[in-house]
Amino acid sequence: MCVFPKLGGSLITDKTQAYTTRREAIARLAYEVRQAIDEAPDLRLLIGHGSGSFGHWAARPYGTRQGVHTATQWHGYAEVAAAAARLNRIVTDRFLDAGVPVLSLQPSASARCDDGVLKHLDTRPIRAALDQGLVPLVYGDVALDAARGGTIISTEDIFLYLADQLRPARILLLGEVPGVLDHDDALIPHITPAELPALRAVLSGSGGVDVTGGMADKVTRMVELVQRQPETSVHILSGAEPGLLVRALLDATLRVGTRITGAQNARGRAHKMRAETAHRHTAAQ
Repeated sequence: MCVFPKLGGSLITDKTQAYTTRREAIARLAYEVRQAIDEAPDLRLLIGHGSGSFGHWAARPYGTRQGVHTATQWHGYAEVAAAAARLNRIVTDRFLDAGVPVLSLQPSASARCDDGVLKHLDTRPIRAALDQGLVPLVYGDVALDAARGGTIISTEDIFLYLADQLRPARILLLGEVPGVLDHDDALIPHITPAELPALRAVLSGSGGVDVTGGMADKVTRMVELVQRQPETSVHILSGAEPGLLVRALLDATLRVGTRITGAQNARGRAHKMRAETAHRHTAAQ
């Protein structure tokens, strides 16, 4: 079973201040992933992280997401790539320190887009890493674009592309908030494609500098994913609560945060997740 956890940029950096990491949070999350691997050796992970106050702050002066055409914009494109890579190096080192065998894979080395839509990403290194028991680590990055010259691809862009290739059982999106909140800051525990139209008005963007969208964009795109792949579920939850990541990795039925599922066969998927969780706990004992 493959799970895609994403560490949000707001979780591992301070998005209100340029180039500011939250190193203690990164180290804790790495340790929790190590705990989950120790308890469930059959767990296969592909981890992603946002660019937070690194890529977003570097991109905003140049409008990199919207397109790259002039010499100044191409210089900015290179700056964004370098900023994203700097944060990735920090995350990579903390995970290796915790004993998680992450293999950092630079998305911009092979990513190609068309008008902001990711059309190609070489999956061969990712598949090889998974086959060898490594944990591929990807991140929000720049990408060449047939229509825009260049653009930015978010971690969600990458996850959506890879989900069609690797068919993960679950995607975990971890941020600072406990899940998807309405206008009264009340948690929305479950979202299906049929419910999305009514929820659009209550979904808001992201705090701090974010050039790739916000919660509204994340929810919309994840709903599209579960429509295509009803066997995959998406879980939006807090990574700021110590211990919650390891619990979510080990228990597919954990009732916290917001779960996004396709409407069809929801009961069957829940039964399957309970069976998989029971199997992992039995194997770990």
